[in-house]
Amino acid sequence: MSKQIKRIFGIDLGTTYSSIACVDEYGKTIVVPNAENQRVTPSVVFFDGDNIVVGDVAKESAKLYPNDVVSFVKRSMGEPNFLFEHNSNTYRAEEISSFIIRKIVQDAEKNLGISGTKDIVITCPAYFGINEREATRRAGEIAGFNVRQIINEPTAAAIAFGSMESTEERVVLVYDLGGGTFDITMIDIKPNASIEVICTGGDHNLGGKDWDDRIVAHLVQEFQTAVGLDEDILEDPDTCQDLQLSAEKAKKVLSQRDHTPVLITHGGERVKVTLERKTFEKITRDLLERTISLTHEMLEEAGKKGYDHFDEIILVGGSTRMPHVTTRIKKEFDIDPQLFDPDEAVAKGAAIYGWKLFLQDEVKGHVARKTGKSIEQLEDLSDLELDDVLGEVEHLVADDTGYSLADVKSSKIKIINVTSKSFGVVAHNAEDKEVVYNLILKNTDVPITANRSFGTAVNNQEAASIQIMENESSDIITLPEHAISIGTAVLKLPSDLKADTPIEITFRLNEEGRLEITAEETSETRRSVNATIETRSVIRGEELAKAKARSEHIVIT
Repeated sequence: MSKQIKRIFGIDLGTTYSSIACVDEYGKTIVVPNAENQRVTPSVVFFDGDNIVVGDVAKESAKLYPNDVVSFVKRSMGEPNFLFEHNSNTYRAEEISSFIIRKIVQDAEKNLGISGTKDIVITCPAYFGINEREATRRAGEIAGFNVRQIINEPTAAAIAFGSMESTEERVVLVYDLGGGTFDITMIDIKPNASIEVICTGGDHNLGGKDWDDRIVAHLVQEFQTAVGLDEDILEDPDTCQDLQLSAEKAKKVLSQRDHTPVLITHGGERVKVTLERKTFEKITRDLLERTISLTHEMLEEAGKKGYDHFDEIILVGGSTRMPHVTTRIKKEFDIDPQLFDPDEAVAKGAAIYGWKLFLQDEVKGHVARKTGKSIEQLEDLSDLELDDVLGEVEHLVADDTGYSLADVKSSKIKIINVTSKSFGVVAHNAEDKEVVYNLILKNTDVPITANRSFGTAVNNQEAASIQIMENESSDIITLPEHAISIGTAVLKLPSDLKADTPIEITFRLNEEGRLEITAEETSETRRSVNATIETRSVIRGEELAKAKARSEHIVIT
């Protein structure tokens, strides 16, 4: 193997558990165990004085130090009001997530006997919007890494699934029920050619934790009945943490057995509850039905794009191990779903994607040297003018890296994604009411560029304030109350413009959901404004600089 080999780790940054994978020198995708030799690491952070502890120890410490432990931080990514204070320091969700990333990378490096990792690919739920995606990227940057790409978790799972030897084209539903999020995605897989996302849907506040919470509520009720008290025992942080851990354990046991005992201790009272699987399934039935409903909504959208059938359903995410998930899906769709590496598929897919980026970098480097073009000019390696060069270059890259020629050629496979949200601007309609005009509609292929003209409101208008909105509507026009503001751009105007002077607004959305806008007035001056949407919900500026500086001096264990 050549010294040119560079690993780009794929990271599944999960709500309850995270994992990391890479492609080894033989082209095999491996999930790298952590320091405790576990293939997944609890996404839990324990602030132990001046020390930061991540993983199993942090999770166990939640019982004794509930106020010093942060769990389920992924659900707070992009939330402007999430702040965790400890020892006079304030931490945003991005910085706490960065500790998880650092922990799993440093464990992976130690396990593999390497150091100096720079590049990573991080996954996120397909249903994440701009706030959450940008927050995920910032988490990787605070941890000290170059985030090559943020890719959707179902897409990563499909990459892993599509990498298996098969010559058949197939349309696959990826049913991804993780610890804190649910995604349902239709993907068209053409072996050795493309993996195309058709539609995606879901709920990033629905996952295994909600099943745990239902168990907790049931246990509280059972305890209250047994001891004859109406006290809300969850107000005691120690009891609350203990019940959360017991609920997760009980859920896992019920995937193998019909019942399990749970011991509840609070205020000197001890109550033993036997939790039946049928009871568990009853109290969580509406959660499962929610996933079925979201699946049908996604299928309706796919139908509008000409996809009225699918060949397979693959289940990823640890929560799909619950038996009633498989049973319910089979009943609803009359197809046997496949449980596909539920805890590992996403990390493996991210690693394969990173590996392909590495091989593409190598190919582009060789092509650039041979043609005299810059790397930036070689975004599309399918250019017919490059055909004569590519064949020779691919052989060179195979020789340099030690990977097979087939591996190098496979790096050209196209990954086509869609946006999970719609994006528009606030404007006035014919009745002079504020509405949101969507320039980009959800489930549209990305990257995409879209534009629309809007008129100035009055004569001699000094500036146009362009409010950019994100929403889940599939319609061109929706109401402002059904959307959220993700940024504002201000275009200064010349003083003599008449009302209804056109302003051209252009949206450009890239593969990972980063939005750029351009607004230009169409008079002779043609003034314009450009903006990359950086929302106020995401850590930035001085606060980001402080987090990066602080990260350099923090030891993660």
